[in-house]
Amino acid sequence: MSLKKIRFFCKSSWFSLLVGLLMLQGLAIVSDAHADPQAELTETSHDFGQVREDMTLVHDFVVKNTGNENLQILLVDPDCACTVAKYDRVIPPGGTGVISLQIQPFSVVHAFKKKTLVRFNAPDLSSVNLVLAGNAQKSIEIEPSHIVRFRGAPKDDLTAQVKMTSNLPFPWEITKVENFQPDKFVATLKTEKPGKVYVLEVRNKTLDEGHYAGMIQLFTNVVHKPKIIIRVIADLYPDSVRP
Repeated sequence: MSLKKIRFFCKSSWFSLLVGLLMLQGLAIVSDAHADPQAELTETSHDFGQVREDMTLVHDFVVKNTGNENLQILLVDPDCACTVAKYDRVIPPGGTGVISLQIQPFSVVHAFKKKTLVRFNAPDLSSVNLVLAGNAQKSIEIEPSHIVRFRGAPKDDLTAQVKMTSNLPFPWEITKVENFQPDKFVATLKTEKPGKVYVLEVRNKTLDEGHYAGMIQLFTNVVHKPKIIIRVIADLYPDSVRP
């Protein structure tokens, strides 16, 4: 091989090597530019529909990391102390994690919507709000109210009824009635539908004029709601000052 050809070969080899190095460096730069975590959620809201206030409500939100780096869940911040969160803090590339949200019993009633803010280390989706919604029915409906009010003269027939209806999936029982002011009023419990509907009749018995406030405590067989409190408030005055 002539000296001229050797020089040309060397120059060509060095040029090819340089081009190869530049291409590898470019690929590395491109690769580094896309080496990010990416958060992908199948849903961001869930509707429980019709539920009862005594129920524990739980839903799992699935998070997938479609990026090339570890996805970190930096923050899970519910807007209500009634919501308890459990979640996977780190999700590897191609992996799947869960954010589990639980609403505690007796913390929602009627139509509700609870939000939880979630923050990721993903540049494409750094934060998202997860929403839990539904309509919670009271476990025990009290009509017309848990407060009984008497206004009138002591000699009047002052009587009121409080109807209590259970929406629980098992027989509901009132096991005991405790009257804290038996000298002021009489409390009588009647069963309208066993295990389902009860009526509490309250009747004023004092002949004294003036104001009094009392309480009736009903004991039940429900673990989460073992007592129901009925307040009794009376304003008794003589006939001459009847409004």
